[in-house]
Amino acid sequence: MPEQNQNEKRRGTRVTFDTKIILRLKNSEIHVKGNSKDMSLKGVFISTQEDIPLEEKCLVEIWLTGMTEEIKLQMNGRIIRKDPFGKGLAVYFDSMDIDSYMHLKNIVRYNSPNPDDIS
Repeated sequence: MPEQNQNEKRRGTRVTFDTKIILRLKNSEIHVKGNSKDMSLKGVFISTQEDIPLEEKCLVEIWLTGMTEEIKLQMNGRIIRKDPFGKGLAVYFDSMDIDSYMHLKNIVRYNSPNPDDIS
């Protein structure tokens, strides 16, 4: 279910969705592996122990499994928040191709308690 509280600054529908994520940092050869905790049309929270600086630009790869072939969604993003206890990173999506957007929209819709109210 989407998380809500009165101090929440984020808008839009977020859903719990666990899948493999790889972050490829733009200006280095560093690759960070983790799993998604929740995601929306605007970003994803990744469970990882890695410490990446805020505003670091990255390529986000979301791997969808359970089908005959794995599907890889790709988004350009940047690190916007770090969990204070070192349990993960929040990535904002700056851009993505139309196919990745459509897959992401379907993930959010099918995992939302209110699929007609997706933003």
